[in-house]
Amino acid sequence: MNRTWWLALQITKRLWFRATLFAIMAVVTAVVGIAVGPYIPDRLSDLIGAKAVDAILTILASSMLAVTTFSLSTLVSATTAAASSGTPRAVSLILEDGTAQTALSTFLGAFLFSLVGLIALNAGLYGGGGRLVLFAATLAVVLLIVTMLLRWIDHLAGLGNVGETIRRAAEKAADGMALNSERPALGGRVLDGVPQDAVPLYHDQVGYIRHLDMGRLQRLAEGLEAKLHVTQRPGDFCSLARPVLYVEAAAGFGDDPEATRAALGNAFTVGDSRSYDQDPLLGLTVLSEVASRALSPGINDPGTAIDVVTQVTRLLSRTAMPADAASKKEGDVAEPEYPRVFVRTIDPATFVDVAFLAISRDGAGLIEVVLAVQTALDALAASSDPALSGAALAMAETACKRGLATLAFEDDRRRLEAVRLSSDLRQSMG
Repeated sequence: MNRTWWLALQITKRLWFRATLFAIMAVVTAVVGIAVGPYIPDRLSDLIGAKAVDAILTILASSMLAVTTFSLSTLVSATTAAASSGTPRAVSLILEDGTAQTALSTFLGAFLFSLVGLIALNAGLYGGGGRLVLFAATLAVVLLIVTMLLRWIDHLAGLGNVGETIRRAAEKAADGMALNSERPALGGRVLDGVPQDAVPLYHDQVGYIRHLDMGRLQRLAEGLEAKLHVTQRPGDFCSLARPVLYVEAAAGFGDDPEATRAALGNAFTVGDSRSYDQDPLLGLTVLSEVASRALSPGINDPGTAIDVVTQVTRLLSRTAMPADAASKKEGDVAEPEYPRVFVRTIDPATFVDVAFLAISRDGAGLIEVVLAVQTALDALAASSDPALSGAALAMAETACKRGLATLAFEDDRRRLEAVRLSSDLRQSMG
């Protein structure tokens, strides 16, 4: 996806975008009755009393304003609960919730529809046929409101609680990791190393890389007859201390080096926060932060941390490659979509560190959490992917040392050593 489409997609995810669309549709629907009214036969228009539509629209206008205000306050409370019980990085998951956005948009649209309808009625803009059209539209709006209210009431049961936050973060992590499994180099070639004669390019903004326009880089590389070696991928922190890419070209940056450097830099969208779209580590980071918050002394909820351990284990297990494909790289299987762009891939050890490092640290003093982490890493160590298996074994050793150094009760220490011993025995037999 190019940068323009990606920015447009970010706009569609904003709460105000859907509400604006529904509001415009509501106003247009109310105005349509004025234009269509003259074409309605008089014998049909006489079926609707003069005051019938007025009364219904008055009820809608007064009630929908209250419902919209209540729903908005509920959404704010849900985001506050998600930030306090989970992590502030989970707030975007609540604000981008489709059901919540549709509910608010429906209620706001219904309010504007009734308000515009009342204004037009009192101004005498509707004839008999117009009132008939408005009445039919009002019935459709009422049916839509009732349906949306039922969905919204059912949805409120889980909005903002920690279980729902874990589920949403796990879904985002699963999508990102599935994309990373299919396209580890984002459609380019896998970066094995940077040539000695490659020229570094630094980005002039400081922040997180939110999106990488691979198509633009490919076009620029073709124009320069160059190869681009991307060392900073979405999710990485961008600063003047590290180059975002290296340019390998005999002619350098072409006839206009400054313009070329600016065009290359524009392929990187930098912002103050990370994005889920091309960053498979962000979902795991959010899950890990939820577990760390649950293990804090103020909350002391090891059960939530164990739930997170289960989720990240399931997610990492899905990314394991079959044994016959474990050593294959994206460029070895088929011609990549962007052959002139080489992108640094994510080491499996990074996935394991992001998922388990904070949990093993904050839960080192709780035997139930320590044992859950050991069990999870033992399962990942049995993976057919050698890199993932090795990373899991290394993390299991680290988590075991943390537990032995923190657990004060001798019986807990013996339990941990027994689990570690049985795991080592299975690994040696395997």
